[in-house]
Amino acid sequence: MTTQPEQVLENNLISQLEGLGHKRVTIKTEADLLANLKTQLEKHNKTTFTDAEFNRIAIHLSKGNIFDKAIALRDKYVLVKDNGDKVYIEFINQDYWCQNQFQVANQITIHGKRENRYDVTILINGLPLVQIELKRRGVEMAKAFYQIQGYQKSSYSYNNALFNYVQIFVISNGVDTKYYANSQKQDFKFTSFWSKADNKKITQLEDFSALFLEPCHIAKMITKYIVLHQSDKALMVLRPYQFHAVEAIIDRVKNSTKNGYIWHTTGSGKTLTSFKASQILTNNPKIKKVVFVVDRQDLDDQTVREFRAFDKDSIDGTDNTKMLIKQFLDDSRPLLVTTIQKLNAAIQKAKFRNQIERIKDEKIVFIFDECHRSQFGETHKRIVNFFTNHQLFGFTGTPIFEENALSKASIKQTTKNLFHKRLHEYVITDAIRDENVLKFSIEYYNVFKSKEDIAEVKVEDIDKQEVYESDGYIETVANYIIANHNRKTHSRTFTAMFCVSSVDILIKYYELFKAKKAAGEHRLNIATIFSFNAIEKGKEENGFIPEEDFENLDEEHLGIAAEPNEPYRIYSRDKLDEFIEDYNKQFQSKHSAKDGNTFLTYKKDIAKRVNNKQIDILLVVNMFLTGFDSKSLNTLYVDKNLKYHGLIQAFSRTNRILNEKKSQGNILAFRNLKQATDDAIGLFSDKNANETIIIAPYEEQVELFNEAYKRLMAITPTVDSVNDLVTEEDELVFAKAFRDIMRLKNVLSTFIEFTFDDTYMKAQEFEDYSGKYQTLNDKIKFNQQKEVVSILDEIDFELELLHRDEINVTYILKLLAKLKDANPKEREKQQQQINNFLNTEVELRSKRELIEKFIQNNLPSIGINEDVETVFKAYWKVETQKALESLTKEEALKQEPVEAIISDYLFTGRMATEDAIIEALEKQPSVLQRESISNRVTTKILDFVKTFINGVD
Repeated sequence: MTTQPEQVLENNLISQLEGLGHKRVTIKTEADLLANLKTQLEKHNKTTFTDAEFNRIAIHLSKGNIFDKAIALRDKYVLVKDNGDKVYIEFINQDYWCQNQFQVANQITIHGKRENRYDVTILINGLPLVQIELKRRGVEMAKAFYQIQGYQKSSYSYNNALFNYVQIFVISNGVDTKYYANSQKQDFKFTSFWSKADNKKITQLEDFSALFLEPCHIAKMITKYIVLHQSDKALMVLRPYQFHAVEAIIDRVKNSTKNGYIWHTTGSGKTLTSFKASQILTNNPKIKKVVFVVDRQDLDDQTVREFRAFDKDSIDGTDNTKMLIKQFLDDSRPLLVTTIQKLNAAIQKAKFRNQIERIKDEKIVFIFDECHRSQFGETHKRIVNFFTNHQLFGFTGTPIFEENALSKASIKQTTKNLFHKRLHEYVITDAIRDENVLKFSIEYYNVFKSKEDIAEVKVEDIDKQEVYESDGYIETVANYIIANHNRKTHSRTFTAMFCVSSVDILIKYYELFKAKKAAGEHRLNIATIFSFNAIEKGKEENGFIPEEDFENLDEEHLGIAAEPNEPYRIYSRDKLDEFIEDYNKQFQSKHSAKDGNTFLTYKKDIAKRVNNKQIDILLVVNMFLTGFDSKSLNTLYVDKNLKYHGLIQAFSRTNRILNEKKSQGNILAFRNLKQATDDAIGLFSDKNANETIIIAPYEEQVELFNEAYKRLMAITPTVDSVNDLVTEEDELVFAKAFRDIMRLKNVLSTFIEFTFDDTYMKAQEFEDYSGKYQTLNDKIKFNQQKEVVSILDEIDFELELLHRDEINVTYILKLLAKLKDANPKEREKQQQQINNFLNTEVELRSKRELIEKFIQNNLPSIGINEDVETVFKAYWKVETQKALESLTKEEALKQEPVEAIISDYLFTGRMATEDAIIEALEKQPSVLQRESISNRVTTKILDFVKTFINGVD
């Protein structure tokens, strides 16, 4: 026997769990599950229930969706006993998590759409809270993940829906083991390995179980380290490095009065980590206040929103210093979020200081976000001198070491100097290895080699500002960006930022982009934001405003206040007003920079529109290069010198995980940053980490693609040979091989020099195999509708990798116009071209039937002087209305709320909540029907958007 059978893996796991302290119990049916639940709840609550009393508990537990059940698990239930007495029933002990009842069962069978048997279940107080799905060694873990998704659709929500109480899923093939939180929407990308505090991964099932599934630990993870994300109605479980960081902070507070800092790389989820640390610390009776400190007003608001998303009642923002004082003195508010500027005003201005002195001797824990930016000036000294019983903790993705420290009075202040011990680290190489952030693709464009007048000058030898500020240089860079933006962003599927060296240069670039758009040279949406304070000019360090200037910014005006007697400030202020007016015209808004509050509102709106992909390129100097997270941003154009933490922070705006299509963060540099990049990587990971952090260059990517092509040819040497694949196993092998091709092509296509001529595969050949691949996926969808189990269900076809925005309805309309006027000889050829696009382009496949209907019924009757686009849009409008009316009629929906849901989705990119979907129904369903109806209606709305709206304009 070459591989360990799944049954052996299951038996060994159960024996191990028994040894760890989980009591073995035999549960085969839902009736057994309920009977065991009654017994365990009686034991846990030290009482007994009559059948009628337990029936009331069972009805209570059956209500709601996954998120509702997670809340119910953590709440106590008021049971009215048969004699009229009221007692509180606890489902899990959150304060003393080891004091719960732990059991393990296997092969529990639940009947839903079909009968499902689950591998291994850990029950706590009788509720199934951990579900483990196993596959034999050698099988992809993804197979177990997709099998759980199948269970969620076919049986978890049926009958009493007790398996919707699962908090954590574990998937394993024996060699690799991962975990993730239960939620209605899941993605294999967000599964995690467990690791020790040194970030060494624990992959083997036996080793994982010994640590993670030990009764006290798994109960602690469920009760302390799962976060209920209120706004998304989803469960989130901390990743191991987040867990270890919070544990280190809690231990530091419990056992010392010393400070400490957490070094977790950008994009690793520091907000969630700091929220959980703050939340747990507020439960410590010895701590008067936990104060979470950020260094800008917009980050204050952003953090408040994120904290509220985790727990809507956890926090109130501090609108001004007066409000901060009020909350400091309010004993009902243990957790505050504020800015370093407000905190500084609170302890420095006499009218505030006199009030806050009442609590200066109380135990206060300060947690500083992005502490590499805000803790190196006088404000830090004032805080530690004023509060006599403080403890400080800093979070940073890029600590300040001696190499990247600013000198003050010949003294270099480092993060270690201020916060003492590093309590936990998780650097960029760790995050990339764990696939929690993306690698970078860095390309350099030597402007000077393209300009005849300075052809002999090397980029690295140039240190003359006038060259970088010349009109010829700026126009060359702008033209290059316009020419290559579609390639870098997958045809504007993603967005970009362009950072430049000064406000003067930004103004030149902006006005050039604006003029070129007016001249019809591009159709990109360009926006900008900058401070017109003089600190923007000539006082930058590492590409950022110096830390001391952050502290000196006017609290209310956020660094944009200007003195009228300085020409530079007046000029930049006027230009900012002008550019904001352009923005208002573009988006029908009414923003301004007349004061700090309106400027902040403008800044927030820009952030939202970048996230929603309404802005193609955001032009900046320093703003948004740190602290700004946007999953939809994948490209950074760089025309400024960056180094150390400034470089890593700026690059890291591009590397957030989103989907398969976003395979890396793209950096296109117009300055020679090679040595600066090497130095930064060496400082913040190690000097040999380049290959880990930066993807292979173009030539190596081509080699990888060609090797994958050879593997595909060995399986299906011609396109037609795909038709001859006999078994589903053969089809699975082909699907995986072509998926590798798609992934590599997705990376290659972002390189400016990419052409299929450099590869063994021809462009048409790729399209032909794409059609076969998608046909295979259509077959799987058909089988799923017929509830036919298929081995192909176990892989993600990642069709988004075939999506090309340039081949959309607008493009097809151009072909239809040609088809209308074509002679008979050309007509057949053009018809075939259109058919090929309709069959192979992901964007168009959902629209194929409608477009074919238009070609057959409408196109022949269009007059000589009629415009195809005008006729098509009228046709499309009628069909869209018909489809919307059909949808609302089929599902008994009110049309106006449905239109509002669609409109909100198109603007925000976020689908309506289950409650909003249910409210749109003409008639409210029962509690047990809510989830299935909501899921069905959501799917239909998304299909409607995909067919009638996406890719039409």
